[in-house]
Amino acid sequence: MKSSSHFRKFIFRLGLMLAVLSVTLTGNAFANDEPEKKDITLSVGGAPLFYYLPLAIASQKGFFKEEGLDVKVVDLKGGSQSLQALLGGSADVTTGAYDQVIRMHSKGQDVRAVLELDRYPAIVLAVRADLKDKVKKVGDLKGMKIGVTAPGSSTNNFLNYLLDKDGVKPDEVSVIGTGAGATAIAAMKRGEIDAIVNLDPVISTLMHDNSVFILVDTRTEADMEKIFGTRTMSSGVLYTKKDFIDNYPNTVQHITNAFVKALKWLQTATPDDVANAVPPEYIGNNREVYLEAVKNSLPSYSHDGMISRGSQEATLKLLSYDKTIDGNKIDLSQTFDDRFVKRALENH
Repeated sequence: MKSSSHFRKFIFRLGLMLAVLSVTLTGNAFANDEPEKKDITLSVGGAPLFYYLPLAIASQKGFFKEEGLDVKVVDLKGGSQSLQALLGGSADVTTGAYDQVIRMHSKGQDVRAVLELDRYPAIVLAVRADLKDKVKKVGDLKGMKIGVTAPGSSTNNFLNYLLDKDGVKPDEVSVIGTGAGATAIAAMKRGEIDAIVNLDPVISTLMHDNSVFILVDTRTEADMEKIFGTRTMSSGVLYTKKDFIDNYPNTVQHITNAFVKALKWLQTATPDDVANAVPPEYIGNNREVYLEAVKNSLPSYSHDGMISRGSQEATLKLLSYDKTIDGNKIDLSQTFDDRFVKRALENH
């Protein structure tokens, strides 16, 4: 009897050890396996924008290479174009707005976010300085020319939301695609547009030159609370097609690992650290303006890459102006695959 008791204890302990080993191996499987596809094309709509700073850091600090990846970044004029690159097959993954992911689900396109870059949009609606006496509220923009990064992009969606809140229909303004860098700044300074919906460093540069005044700002939690009634809203994300996730899970894991490293790096980075890391052409002609803009933007980045349910719902609310999207039919759980971020956080 005594021998039988010892044997049962031995079997129990052995089983426990094997169970722990199994969990450990399973949890590390994606992290340890080689990426199935190492040459990756990533599309983005406006790479120099702070909205996509984690991408620049992952590239410039060598985090993609550390993960065994060769990532080619294709920079397009706006988020709608980077989305089309993904859908058309010329890009494997995309950094873009989470609202685009939700919009695609409403159209039956199964694309999924795998990591959050930004906790709030950091999008700004600014108006040409000489119109300050004429434009006091969003509704006053009726009949005017408004620049966005690209038609159909997140800046365009943001504009439509604001217009709808003030009783202005999207077709009651002229929307002009200006890009997300020097072309946007030039369009405003040449008087080609009356207002602009864009992000830093574009907005900070125009403000420094006294070319614009700000009408709506989402660069801080306080601004978010005022406009949307929430302090967070999932904005920039890394997303791809579900087919790509299913066919190349290890690759998706390694891409996610690189972005998590970038987000963690940004948590302790100073504005000078960022300026020294990004390509020189991102900074422009005035380093001090760039540094100030970085300082203002650093709090906006996701701390861990996870998207909360509240942030998902806030983003869905942003699309409430679009009557073709039935929020009740959107399963938000199918728009974000959190497995890869969770594994990245466990191993990094």
